[in-house]
Amino acid sequence: MNKYLHSVTLVDSKCHGCTHCLNYCPTEAIRIKNGKAHINPDRCIDCGQCIRVCLNKAKKSIFDPLDELKKFKYKVALPAPTLYGQFDNLDDIDYVVQGLYDIGFDYVYEVSRAAEIVTEYTRRLLKNSDIPKPVISSACPVILRLISLRFPSLSEHIVPIMSPMEVAAINARKFVLENNPELSYEDVGVAFISPCPAKVSYVKNHPENRRPIIDCVLSMKEIYFNMISTMKRENQPEKTSRAGVVGLSWATSGGESTAIFNDKYLAADGIDNVIKVLDQIENNAFPTLEFVELNSCPGGCVGGVMTVTDPFIARAHLQGLRRYLPVTRLSQSSELEKEGIPDDLIIHTPLEERPIGSFDTNDRVSISTMARIEEVNSILPQIDCGVCGAPTCHAFAEDVVKGKASMEDCPIYTLPKFKSGGSK
Repeated sequence: MNKYLHSVTLVDSKCHGCTHCLNYCPTEAIRIKNGKAHINPDRCIDCGQCIRVCLNKAKKSIFDPLDELKKFKYKVALPAPTLYGQFDNLDDIDYVVQGLYDIGFDYVYEVSRAAEIVTEYTRRLLKNSDIPKPVISSACPVILRLISLRFPSLSEHIVPIMSPMEVAAINARKFVLENNPELSYEDVGVAFISPCPAKVSYVKNHPENRRPIIDCVLSMKEIYFNMISTMKRENQPEKTSRAGVVGLSWATSGGESTAIFNDKYLAADGIDNVIKVLDQIENNAFPTLEFVELNSCPGGCVGGVMTVTDPFIARAHLQGLRRYLPVTRLSQSSELEKEGIPDDLIIHTPLEERPIGSFDTNDRVSISTMARIEEVNSILPQIDCGVCGAPTCHAFAEDVVKGKASMEDCPIYTLPKFKSGGSK
């Protein structure tokens, strides 16, 4: 199995060993050892929650620097719709598109444009009675990895269509190569401007047997500060934006769902809410639902940790921009097939399942291990204090059984009164 490349990392020198990140990690991927946090790469889903809550800024996102594009002859920008919500007093998206050209990009293909294409293909997909319902959006990489680790039984429910980011990359590169025959595939550098680290991980872990369609992922925060000093608003920019209300709406929770014109949907944001919804879907609590949109970041992509503007303000900015846009520009697009879904936009490789609740490929060994964990857990104090360095007593019991911790690491368990059964 290839090593999974992560985009959330720890700055060891800034970590004070507090238990803040420990208590908020949704997959119990963090432990405190020797006064420092440690992230278990097998459990991490790159949701950025630890970055969001760390009081000492000891967690950070990994992304590609803008200079990475210097090695390409032709540079393509794929701005996520969240980018438009970062700017104050903006009444025309074309200023943002022009700003990307001004900082050195040769071509801009808006991800909101691709989002409208994906929206239409999703509508067509939902008409297929053979597909497992509810269909779960594939747009958020955190959700994909979370399902892979904690809800593998739901993997067949994921929309088998590439995300807008990928569709934008495919269409942009195709357009550039068709209009610049002197360029080769490798001459064109395609950069996605991301609001979150999960997109970085998703791109970096592309299948080895497939040519990368996105060459680098840039931080929206870094791009914003590069653009803000060059954007000129005194002159009217060229009308180059192809964004419509439908595509722009993908930046906020519920935007994708409402665009598919199906009222049998559910939209949830925030990683804790997402986990609750996935639990309920797994237990068949929503038998009439047809579509589920899940965003790990609060408020949707506007809440990503690689953004600049407060998500509530960014959402208001986007709401204001909607007044100046058509509902969709899809009717003008030659990139949309008249019928069906193009085969090159369908995901044929099933989601790799890596269940974190499984302890061995041998079922007997796995069941035996789980029984030992429950046995250890039963003699622990059940107060989930985190002093042992694990988020819960159950997680600590698992560490003990795996040989990663000792019972003596629990200070309450070592108390004579507790061991004698006098108090729990």
